[in-house]
Amino acid sequence: MSASEPGESVDLFPGFQARTFDTGEAEIFARIGGSGPPLLMLHGYPQCHVMWHRVAPTLAENFTCVIADLRGYGASSVPVSKPDHESYSKRAMARDMVAVMAELGFDRFALAGHDRGGRVGYRLALDHPQRVSRLAVLDIVPTHAMWHDFTAQRAMKVYHWLFLAQPEPLPETLIGAAPDYYLNTTIASWTKDRSLAAFDPAALDHYRRLFRDPARLHAACEDYRAGQTFDLAADEADVAAGRRIACPVFALWGNAGIPGDTDGQGDDDGPLAIWRNWADNVDGTAIDAGHFVCEENPQATLAALLPFLRQRQ
Repeated sequence: MSASEPGESVDLFPGFQARTFDTGEAEIFARIGGSGPPLLMLHGYPQCHVMWHRVAPTLAENFTCVIADLRGYGASSVPVSKPDHESYSKRAMARDMVAVMAELGFDRFALAGHDRGGRVGYRLALDHPQRVSRLAVLDIVPTHAMWHDFTAQRAMKVYHWLFLAQPEPLPETLIGAAPDYYLNTTIASWTKDRSLAAFDPAALDHYRRLFRDPARLHAACEDYRAGQTFDLAADEADVAAGRRIACPVFALWGNAGIPGDTDGQGDDDGPLAIWRNWADNVDGTAIDAGHFVCEENPQATLAALLPFLRQRQ
């Protein structure tokens, strides 16, 4: 699957333009649709831009939606990995997205990111504070909190953080032996009902293709190796320097999602206490869902996100 040919059998984004951007470091595929203020939408692991298909039509009524594949995922290109894993760091991915939005004429934009896309989002907000007007992070807490606050319970839920960060080719070899089984089992385990029922069959086809392609499978593992090394170091440097996210932040999580059992500092507000360590203006809520909030409960996702994203700053 090339960067210019997403190759989907069913068009899940009718009326959206398909476009590929050369950022100088990678070729980034994106769907663009709607009108109004710009909104950059970033997917997570183990998915691609398609994860937004159930909420994109409504968001496009309010915003110019730029729905991108991160480097190494979906129909974007696969940059060569480096020994320090910087090629798949969230800082590098953020540079891609700044370039994409600049080419479209958007110097400042709102950003919504799920899972890894949320990590790219908060890194972009920290590295390029003038670019991000509002930041919505879906079902995550910062990488720093994940690695520094590991518990037995969290380790069982997110074992893939440790598995995928192992040196190549261990995870690539094991996943590559049964890619569909790995994908199906992984995403089902993160839904509230522990099944694939929430996913459109055409979307599932996209997600499975990632793990059937050895180059993209390697890129996804590099994403997590970067998380354990480059990304964690970047977060630690921000904490040490006292850097904080300048724009308003909205955290949305599933009550059965990955950070749903996080109480931060002993509160009952899920991951909000953790995010308040990173930004001054933080709000958010849980919805009835597992990790994949946009596909498991699109109505509640939209009801939570729209009031935040519509605000002007």
